[in-house]
Amino acid sequence: MNIKPLLTGLALSSALLSALPLWAQGLKTDSPSTAVDYIAAVVNSEPVTDSEVRARMARVLQQIKQQGNATPPATEIRKQVLERLISEKAQLQEAKENGIKIEDGAITQAEENVARQNRMTLTEFRERLRQEGLSTSQLRADLRDQLMMTRLREREVEPRVKITDWDIDNFLKEQQRQASVGPLELNLGQILVVVPESANAEEVTRLEAKAKQLVEKVKAGGDLEALAQQANTANDKVLGGVMGLRSSERYPELFVTSVRPLSVGGVAGPVRSGAGFHILKLIEKQDPNGLPETVTQSHARHILLRTSAKLSEADAINQLNDFRRRLNAQQTNFADLAKEFSQDGSAPAGGDLGWANPGQFVPEFEEAMNALAPNDISRPTVTRFGVHLIQLIERREAPLSERDRREIARYALKEKKTAELYTTYLQDLRDRAYVELRDAP
Repeated sequence: MNIKPLLTGLALSSALLSALPLWAQGLKTDSPSTAVDYIAAVVNSEPVTDSEVRARMARVLQQIKQQGNATPPATEIRKQVLERLISEKAQLQEAKENGIKIEDGAITQAEENVARQNRMTLTEFRERLRQEGLSTSQLRADLRDQLMMTRLREREVEPRVKITDWDIDNFLKEQQRQASVGPLELNLGQILVVVPESANAEEVTRLEAKAKQLVEKVKAGGDLEALAQQANTANDKVLGGVMGLRSSERYPELFVTSVRPLSVGGVAGPVRSGAGFHILKLIEKQDPNGLPETVTQSHARHILLRTSAKLSEADAINQLNDFRRRLNAQQTNFADLAKEFSQDGSAPAGGDLGWANPGQFVPEFEEAMNALAPNDISRPTVTRFGVHLIQLIERREAPLSERDRREIARYALKEKKTAELYTTYLQDLRDRAYVELRDAP
């Protein structure tokens, strides 16, 4: 699999949630009580007001209530909320000093994503905000701040994360070790050739040969239940069927040991037990601690317009909207437009990105792609690379190749190391900032 220029980034939607009204997070909010406002802290000459702290505390308290957790003391919540706001203020200042800017198109796209998560159109979403007495302009300002902090992390932290082949090898070895001892979720199909307690050695040999024939037929793609019915005679009892997804702890240890090394679709047997000879087919396997056996892959293509002094984001969005209108009217061909206009290495191939695993593209791109049905074309999608028009060609379930497994491992390690480095980066940013805490008047 080729890794395209749109290498994976950190998920944005979860970060944006902290900026949303609580109802947009599936929560109902109560208005914070009215009180005299004052400056609770100063961060490099910029204030954090008490009203900001109280508004954020209201969100946190409502989330705790909804989750049914015990409520910590209000003083502890306030302390943590104030620290979070100080950190955010320092990040925004750093982002501005680094020249990071968020254009209106990216904010609108973030709004549309939130609306879609709440199963609304953007118009319906904004109307709901108005009905709740919430300001669309304030939401957009919050989204802008979250996007700026995400861009700062992408610029200052992600490039410093390096994943070596040694890291990947160790990760996969650890996954294999956990899978070899930990519980699995298994769905097994079984054919049982029953061996009567009174069977003599000759009968056992004959029934074993019958079981071996069934193994070959199952491996050739035969249906378990149908084969069991066909093999069942007056003299030989043969049972078969699918047992369903359940914890490996609810299967006989003999079954688990026999199928653990198999990939999905593999067949084990004949396996002898006190009941007879078992033919076991691994229909599904889920390992909470390991990598999946299969993955949903997407085959998409895109047109990328990079923003510059000559092409603003708004102009790129307008141009791609025109392309989308022409494509939906069947006035032109996606591949031809990509070859002529796309500013990406995939342009000569008509924008074709090939088959991609989850997490291969940056979050904004992947979220837009995942919302599409086959042959659908997205609205213009803003990412750090520019503005994209995406068409989903098809999806498929595919077994993971060794190369796929290594790429998934690389992604998981990158996420983990980035999170660790980001925590250190934020602490360093906090230490370098001038912070003055103030008491209530």
